[in-house]
Amino acid sequence: MAYTAILTNIGILILSILAGLFSFYLISDLPKEEKKKQAEEITSQLINFILFIWLGKIILHLPIFIQDPLAVLAYPSNSHALYLGLLFTSLAIAYKKYKQKIEVSSFILSFVPVFLVASFVYEFIEVVWRDNFYHWKYLTLLLILLGAYLILHNRLSKWKLIWVTLTGWIAGQLLLSYLMPYTTAFGYTMAPWFLILFYIASSSLIFFRKKVFK
Repeated sequence: MAYTAILTNIGILILSILAGLFSFYLISDLPKEEKKKQAEEITSQLINFILFIWLGKIILHLPIFIQDPLAVLAYPSNSHALYLGLLFTSLAIAYKKYKQKIEVSSFILSFVPVFLVASFVYEFIEVVWRDNFYHWKYLTLLLILLGAYLILHNRLSKWKLIWVTLTGWIAGQLLLSYLMPYTTAFGYTMAPWFLILFYIASSSLIFFRKKVFK
């Protein structure tokens, strides 16, 4: 049963990401070749992120991994595994940028709409198909953010739009963490301190992007 649940969750995650990539192709005004390049980069980094989360699970549950490696996959991923996954992914992207193998600014600008749509599809499946009505508040937040993104897409500069979306997402998540015992993204819980730290770091990168992403 545990492995069936794992495969189901992976299937939902893949479907959500595919929906996000498809929406990126529809709304992006980039040339076709650039869309393909960014879609491939996003897919690559998302795969790395998932693998890094599993690596984090192995590190956090090393004794279990030594005794039964497959049991680690069945073990529920917690916020600490997510934090390690984000840290390792950030380091991998930073190294790739150092080697001049990735345009970080283009990647971020392309990733945001993929994340929003993928998150919405994931939460929609949770609420409608899996009857997990605990997620409806986050689903509502994502619907608002998606609507705002589409409305402001051609009215704000890309970086302003990214910052507004980031601010709305963080503010919404902090509100949800106050209204509910915990808040999630793709099934992973996130502590308020992490959301605040992530917002400060992301906002700093956005405001100093000319130096960071040159």
